[in-house]
Amino acid sequence: MVYLLFFLLFLAVFIGGMALLRKGLFELSATRMKNWLSVMTDTPLKGLVAGAIVTALLHSSSAVMVITIGLISAGLLRFSQSIGIILGSNIGTTFTLEIITFNIDAFIVPFAIIGAILMVYRNKTWQNIGAISFGMAAVFAAMRGFTFLAEPLTSLPFVELALTNLNNSHLISIFTGTIVTAMIQSSTAMTGIIMGFLSEGTLSMDTAISAMLGANIGTCITAMLASIGAGKEARLTAFAHVWLNIAGAVFFYPFIEQIAALAPMTAARPEVQLAHVSVVYNIIASLLILPVADQFGKMIEFIHGKEKRI
Repeated sequence: MVYLLFFLLFLAVFIGGMALLRKGLFELSATRMKNWLSVMTDTPLKGLVAGAIVTALLHSSSAVMVITIGLISAGLLRFSQSIGIILGSNIGTTFTLEIITFNIDAFIVPFAIIGAILMVYRNKTWQNIGAISFGMAAVFAAMRGFTFLAEPLTSLPFVELALTNLNNSHLISIFTGTIVTAMIQSSTAMTGIIMGFLSEGTLSMDTAISAMLGANIGTCITAMLASIGAGKEARLTAFAHVWLNIAGAVFFYPFIEQIAALAPMTAARPEVQLAHVSVVYNIIASLLILPVADQFGKMIEFIHGKEKRI
């Protein structure tokens, strides 16, 4: 029970750290990011590039989707322009996964101390820089916590049973990744948890990849919530986000075993392998949709475009 409480504590630290990191980055650059998104999206390719860069800078595909839906609701973007942004955000979010695999244990405490000091400054810019520094320290500390707790947690009967079920079924892994991510509203946090178990050998690579596919679907809940009451085009964008990630998972599902077999060729550490797989998966999935982005948008309009009549 103590290990489970520590796990929940580290999860809270991770999510809190990501929230601080995003807040600092958002406050420093949100206006410029919004302006850039509204200008650099006249073609799906430009939208993809803009979405990837903005997501990498803000460390959150969910934040970019909320910004996009806000711009659409305000009439500054059209639904058709959002397809490229969605594709790009799926690529950009993998940047965060690559970063959290770095070994910067020696810098966690200095980052936390510097961040805490800067956050009490009156100057808003220094406060935001402090939030970024402290948030990074919290995220890396939580990641180390996940790795530390992975082995003792498996001694708990219900955790052992859950892991056995995950390792025995790709579908259960995808479903679990989807539900947990929807609950905590962070695919990065979910993948961080997966990395912790993966590094300790309690999850197989194919299971981890399946759960990662599910996390990509689960993160769409934020866009769905943000689209409530935001208008027809914002709602279409949220649905497009869901269908794109479901389509990616369905397309790659038959190849999970093959991808898992190739993963060790990308890096020595399994958690780094998963990060690399996530990058490759999201790039390929986005590039496959990019040439038919306009047709995909029309399909979403056909399926979900009818306004409900009361």
